[in-house]
Amino acid sequence: MRHRLLVPGAAALSLLLAIPASAADFSPGAPGVGDTYYPESGNGGYDVSHYDLRLKYQPKTDLLEGTATLLATTTQDLSRFNLDFGLKVSEIRVNGKKATFATSGKHELEVTPAAPLEKGRQISVVVRYAGKPSELKIDDFTAWARTPDGAVIAQEPDSAVWWFPSNDHPTDKATYDISVAVPDGTQALSNGVLASQTSKLGWTRYNWRSDQPQATYLTTLAVGKFDITTDTTANGLPVINAVSKDLGANEGSARASIERTTEITEWLESVFGPYPFNAVGGYVPNVPARYALETQTRPFYGKKAFDRGTNVSVVVHELAHQWYGDSVSLKDWKDIWINEGFAAYSQWLWSEKEGEGTAQELADYVYAQHPADDPFWKVKPGNPGAENQFDGAVYDRGALALQALRNKVGDKVFFDLLKSWPTEHKYGNASVADFVAFAEKKSGKQLAGFFDTWLFQPSKPASGAAKRALGAPRGSVAQPKSWKQIAATHDVHGH
Repeated sequence: MRHRLLVPGAAALSLLLAIPASAADFSPGAPGVGDTYYPESGNGGYDVSHYDLRLKYQPKTDLLEGTATLLATTTQDLSRFNLDFGLKVSEIRVNGKKATFATSGKHELEVTPAAPLEKGRQISVVVRYAGKPSELKIDDFTAWARTPDGAVIAQEPDSAVWWFPSNDHPTDKATYDISVAVPDGTQALSNGVLASQTSKLGWTRYNWRSDQPQATYLTTLAVGKFDITTDTTANGLPVINAVSKDLGANEGSARASIERTTEITEWLESVFGPYPFNAVGGYVPNVPARYALETQTRPFYGKKAFDRGTNVSVVVHELAHQWYGDSVSLKDWKDIWINEGFAAYSQWLWSEKEGEGTAQELADYVYAQHPADDPFWKVKPGNPGAENQFDGAVYDRGALALQALRNKVGDKVFFDLLKSWPTEHKYGNASVADFVAFAEKKSGKQLAGFFDTWLFQPSKPASGAAKRALGAPRGSVAQPKSWKQIAATHDVHGH
C-alpha cells in the first residue's frame, strides 16, 4: 500500500512554527509528594510561599465561608495542578483569571488555569468556598471538632483539608495571614501574633499573622469563649495563653499547666538555642480530647489531658516541638523520630532540672521495664510504619536512643548537638539519616551502627550494647519521681 505525504500549507506551517518547542513539556503536577506513609499528601509542581485566609464562621450552624489566596512559584511547566481540599468550591482564579476545576480522590482539587504556567513563575491562586467542616468525612473521620461555643481544628498528620486549600505536606512550608470573623462575644485564635481586631455589624474580625515558615498541619484555628492571658519572656517574646471558660473541673489544672509556658520557653532556649518564632503560648478548648499537638507558636491541649491534674511535662513536650518538628520539620512522615524522640527527651531533661529523676535514671527505668519479648522493642523509632507512627515506643525508645547517644559522645558534644541542629536546619526539613550524618560530623565518630541498633532493629539492644550505653541496669530499678507525670502524657500522644 502506498501512503501519500501530506505537506502543510504555508499558513498552517507558520502556525506550527509559532508554537514554542517547550509547549509539549507542560504537564499536570503530581497529586502527591510521594510520602512513604501518605503518598497522596501534598502535591507536585509548585511551592507555596504565603497563605492569606479570609474567613467567616458561624458557630451555631457550623458554616465556614472563606477566600484563600495562595502565593506560589511553579517548579515545572504546569498544564494543571492539584490542591488538597474537601469543602465545596465556588470559584478559582489563577493570576486573576478564572480557572476550571474538578475533584478527584479523597481530597484532591484539580485546577486548570486559563493558560499553562511556565516553570519558575510566581502565581497567585484565589479560592472561594463554603461548607460545614464537621460534615466533611474522609475515611469516616473529621478533624474539625465542634465545641459548645465554637469549633477547633488541630490534628496530625492532616487537618488543613477541612478548612483551607493547600499543598498539604510538611515539606512545603509558608507564612500565614489568617483573618477570621466571628459573632461578637466570641473569639478566634490562631498562630502567631494578633495583628489587629475590629468589630462591625455584630461581627468581630481577628487578624493573626505567623511570619516564619509553617507546615499546614501546624496551622490551627479555635473559635469560642476563652480567658486569655498575655505575658512576655525575658527576651521580649509575646506569650498568649487561652483557656476555655467552660472546662469545668479541669480548668484549674489546665490553667496551672499552660501558665508555666513562659518559664518553660526560657529554659528550653538554654537547651535548644533561641526560640525560632514570633510568639509562643498555648490553648485549651472545651473538646473531649486527651491528645495535645504542637501547633506552631500556640500548642493545642485537649481538655482530658488534665484529667489527672496538672501536667507540666506535656507542656514541655509540645513547646520542645517548636524547635524539633516545627522549625526543623520532617522530610517524610517516616522520619517522625526527629520530632517525637527529641520532644520526649526534653521531658527527661526537665525531670533532671527539677530534681525528679535524671535522664539516666529514666533511661535505666524504661530499659528495665520492657523485657526482650515485649512488643515495645518491635517498633522501630527510625521508621515505625504508619500504623505505629504515634506508638509509645517512638517516644520512650526514641528518648532512650538519645540518652544512649549522650553517653556515647559525652555531654559537651551531645548538648552542642541539641543546639546546633535546630540552628543549622532552622525553618527547613530533615530526615533521620540527616541527623545521623550530622551527629557523626559533630562528634567525629562513626555512628551508623549505633543508630541502627537503637532506632532500626526490632529487638531489645543486647546487654553488651546496653551496658556500654546505659550501664545495663540489673534487677529492679526504682521508678523516678517524674515518671508518673511523664507516663500520663503517653495517652496525649495519640492523634
